[in-house]
Amino acid sequence: MIINLRDRLSVPRLWLVTFALWLAIAALTVGALWHQRREALDGQTREIGLLSLALSDEIDRSLHGVEEGLSALRLELRGEHLPLTGTEAENALYRRVRLMPTVRILWLIDRGGHLLSASAPLRPPDLSSFLPPLDQLADDGTALSQHLGMGDTRSALVVLAAHFSTTPGQGDGWVLAGIPDTTLLGAFTAASPGADARMAVFRNDGERLAGSLVDAPAVGETKFGEHQGSLTNIAFRRFSDGGERLVSQQSLPRYGLKIVLTRDMGAVLKVWRETAELAVAGLMLLLVILAALARQVRRADKLHAEARRALQTQRSRSRKLEALGTLAGGVAHDFNNVLAAIFGFAEMAQDAAPPGSDQARHLDKLLQAALRGKSLAERILAFSRGGGHAMIVFELEPIVDEVLSLLAASLRPGVILESRLEAVAARLRGDPTQTFEAIMNLCTNAMQAMSEGGGTLSVQLKRLHVAGRLALSHGQLTEGDYLSLSVSDQGAGIKHEVMEHLFEPFFTTRGAQSGTGLGLAVVHGVVTEFGGAIDVQSTAGLGSRFTLYFPECFDPIGATEPLSNELPMGVGQRVMVVDDDPALVALADEVLKGLGYDPVGYHDPIAALAALKDDPERFSAVITDEVMPRLSGTQLTAALRPIAPDLPVLLVSGYGGAFLASRAVAVGVTRVLSKPLQRAELARVLAELLYCRRRPEPVIKSASSQR
Repeated sequence: MIINLRDRLSVPRLWLVTFALWLAIAALTVGALWHQRREALDGQTREIGLLSLALSDEIDRSLHGVEEGLSALRLELRGEHLPLTGTEAENALYRRVRLMPTVRILWLIDRGGHLLSASAPLRPPDLSSFLPPLDQLADDGTALSQHLGMGDTRSALVVLAAHFSTTPGQGDGWVLAGIPDTTLLGAFTAASPGADARMAVFRNDGERLAGSLVDAPAVGETKFGEHQGSLTNIAFRRFSDGGERLVSQQSLPRYGLKIVLTRDMGAVLKVWRETAELAVAGLMLLLVILAALARQVRRADKLHAEARRALQTQRSRSRKLEALGTLAGGVAHDFNNVLAAIFGFAEMAQDAAPPGSDQARHLDKLLQAALRGKSLAERILAFSRGGGHAMIVFELEPIVDEVLSLLAASLRPGVILESRLEAVAARLRGDPTQTFEAIMNLCTNAMQAMSEGGGTLSVQLKRLHVAGRLALSHGQLTEGDYLSLSVSDQGAGIKHEVMEHLFEPFFTTRGAQSGTGLGLAVVHGVVTEFGGAIDVQSTAGLGSRFTLYFPECFDPIGATEPLSNELPMGVGQRVMVVDDDPALVALADEVLKGLGYDPVGYHDPIAALAALKDDPERFSAVITDEVMPRLSGTQLTAALRPIAPDLPVLLVSGYGGAFLASRAVAVGVTRVLSKPLQRAELARVLAELLYCRRRPEPVIKSASSQR
């Protein structure tokens, strides 16, 4: 081709054609870079706008809570239920501070500016530092002071003032509440989009109360970029240090505050600038080579880059969900430890309470509240994939039928339910309760997507054989047999930017009254626990289709035996209890003694292992926690199996991490129980293990009731 062109064209014309081709490619490249720059700025604008709205709402709610506390204090002063001066007044203010979690100190100041009493020996702020001025403050209004130091550089207060008056003729003044300046920053540290992000809270007069920005940008006087609807005031502004930043400002008129959130434009456009530099280098290269070859190479590079970005996006999404799941599981573990103590001691107190007494009734209410907390922990663990769920073989189609029956009774007007179930007797191995919740969440989400115009909600269940590795929108499948559950709606569809955050916890496109953002996160956690994957397909204006893929199980369904209401008792068997929490060890000792066993508690798993090595026949069973320092419950089981291969081991888990069931089975755990552990469940399991001759297969019991 090169030879033919040189034969037909002169050298100047050849350079002209080459340069013209290069200019065309350069123009296309510049257009693409400009479009990419706009997309990057638009995405960051949306993100910083939503974050500033959330932080402003959090600050408003915090200050409103303090204001409500001050209102209650003013009512007490007006009714003369609270003295103004003296030790009694100081003690009363100290008690009020303990009831207000965001307040560190309270002062009472008379109209002459004299200190009447305080909850702590700290000098109050100058009354002239408040805005609006206190002498102009309305009876139901509030004012905020300037930054008040605490005597060290690490902490400072912002003081909220409100007017109070006592019985006419007795005097009036102001009640002041000192709030840590970190309260005004809300959850910014945890939710910060990047190291370059800055936040500050200013009064309307420009006084900075909290944050790292020195000056408050006058957003109204700057040139605005493209507005994102009515999210917030967002602009690009050059600061006094020469840096250009993306600025979002929110106002709280009630308290005369401005919340300012900024991001450095250099950091926002870092990826774009790197891409632009590469593009310019590519154009310089294209200038010295033939257009046809350059366009082919560029097309191949573009396809490769798109595939790499798609893979990186999927990996990033998976890592993010895994990190959030680990965090949620850790919180649930600590929460379950607290609930375990509440359950155990409440049950023992209930046994000692006279039947029908107020004490027994109060303990019943306490146990009911603990059960609600237990249910909440199970929802968190469903997302984190770390709980001790029931690992049984069950049929999927009856569960889908049950979900459809419940949906049919609560369909919204205009919504039609269609089902096509073609997997009779198809089985899964896992937790049927978790499966029910995941399917119900998915169907409810589809029904809510058609809340305005109605439409058809379609549910399809079928068997599927995957011949090779199959990549989906959220995960991938390996070769094998699967059950495919599809839920389709005729809603508005899912936007591309929403698709990236679809299964993140607490992310929702609906208002606070119609969505919590946990439904799809639970669906993702349950499907991942099964070892499956999710595929999401959506078309704007036509609706969406969610398809869940579960590995099919071909094992037979085991029979279940009804549980007796009478608790089986022990006959003095010695049981080892291992937990790093002394309170839980003491609780287990009391419960086991009440059940007729002889418990021996250990706080250190290393010491427990040493006792087993000294005399393996001393104990009839071992009850151990999973998450412990130095040696986990599964590691302890693995270490004792060579010396006590037949010793029953009960693993109690509030959160053991992902795939706890498979790890427990691999090391020889006899049974896994979920925290908080109830006395009846412990009694039945111990009786089964100690009195039954056959060794049962390892079963993972769920804290929730099985269907």
